[in-house]
Amino acid sequence: MKAIHSILVILLTLSSAGTAFGQSSPPSKAPAAWGPVSINLDEIEYPFPVSYMNLSVYGEDVRIAYMDVAPTGPANGRTVIFHHGGLYYGWYWEDQMHALSEAGYRVIAKDRLGWGKSSKPMIPYSINLWASNTALLMDHLDIEQAALVGHSIGGQMVTRFAFLYPERITHLVTVNQVGLTDRRRGRGFRSLTGEVNANPDPDATYESLLRWAHENYANWNPKFEKHMRIRYGQRLSGGWPQASAVNQLTGHMRGMDTVVNDWQHIQTPTLILGGADDYPTYAAEAEHAASVFPNGQVINIPGIGHNPHEEVPEIINEALMRFFES
Repeated sequence: MKAIHSILVILLTLSSAGTAFGQSSPPSKAPAAWGPVSINLDEIEYPFPVSYMNLSVYGEDVRIAYMDVAPTGPANGRTVIFHHGGLYYGWYWEDQMHALSEAGYRVIAKDRLGWGKSSKPMIPYSINLWASNTALLMDHLDIEQAALVGHSIGGQMVTRFAFLYPERITHLVTVNQVGLTDRRRGRGFRSLTGEVNANPDPDATYESLLRWAHENYANWNPKFEKHMRIRYGQRLSGGWPQASAVNQLTGHMRGMDTVVNDWQHIQTPTLILGGADDYPTYAAEAEHAASVFPNGQVINIPGIGHNPHEEVPEIINEALMRFFES
């Protein structure tokens, strides 16, 4: 706990200067050079070499993309596996992967099935499926135990992993996890129609991306435009109807499951980490979640939004390494 408190002092100091790098904003219109991007991100370079694990899921042959980075500093024998959020990609953990590999960790980041460079089959997706895919990837890479980090919906995946495979996880970290409360009550249920918007309007698409940028980052940095470039370009791609249908399947799953009832059963050391300036109730929900986990801790970073690992990577890197050493 002393380590966590010392981090909080650093956070308060650094975040107070956060607005210094938050003066810029995304372009008001999509740049003319932003053309189509394939739904498997064939044109997008990742910061480390991408490998694939082949498997069969619901009778379909698929592959899961991942980056596996060996320690560049003296190896400590530990492994960390990163899980991206709902509309993100494994590459956005680049800063954490560099820092942890330099500190002696083996570092892995995967694109979950249905997103990024991984296959996009039309199957019944679930948090259980994604968690089990991580266990399969660990088997594939001969990893017995690892620390798991998950952002946004990735936080739900790593939480479910800790619930299903407690003997295989050493530390659990959620970063601005969605679903810190169970919001299913009163939402009703509608079955999927299979209908998708196969030809989205580019201007409306970009307007939605501007809203996304405003809602997810408290301090904008031009490097975040890579997300917008990919999402905009994929909607111009001939593969967009398939990607849209998969997005509908995964979104449908999110409304049907929750991990809040897993918390009290998870003995793994747990850190609830995030930017306090996410949605209005996030910080209070994070405090509550940490109090339910038997070995939970919380860090709320003031002045930072939904993606703190991108906004303030040095702070996140420091918090992760201190926690993994605890």
